[in-house]
Amino acid sequence: QVQLAESGGGLVQPGGSLRLSCAASGRIFSIHDMLWYRQAPGKERELVAQITSGGRTTYAESVKGRFTISRDNAKKTVYLQMNSLKPEDTAVYSCYAYLSATWPLNYSDYWGQGTQVTVSS
Repeated sequence: QVQLAESGGGLVQPGGSLRLSCAASGRIFSIHDMLWYRQAPGKERELVAQITSGGRTTYAESVKGRFTISRDNAKKTVYLQMNSLKPEDTAVYSCYAYLSATWPLNYSDYWGQGTQVTVSS
């Protein structure tokens, strides 16, 4: 059974930093893209950042220059370093992975449960 487990959320003051982690576990043969999404109360889910298996990254305009996505392929883990946090960054952050749990490779979508990030003084 493949699972994605996020950690690192919490309460932080404006201007502070947090580092989120998302570790994939289970029988995994290959991981393609890994992404972070967020959803604030009453708002649509938003793509925050994406990283390919080769390390190419893309970001939402609202987080460019403040957030950094990275991954450790050996650990099957994706990270989101969040700096200069703002109250509008408050949301549930969820990770997503496009991966194959079978051989021959057959990729499917997998989601984590989400972790709350609250930016408030």
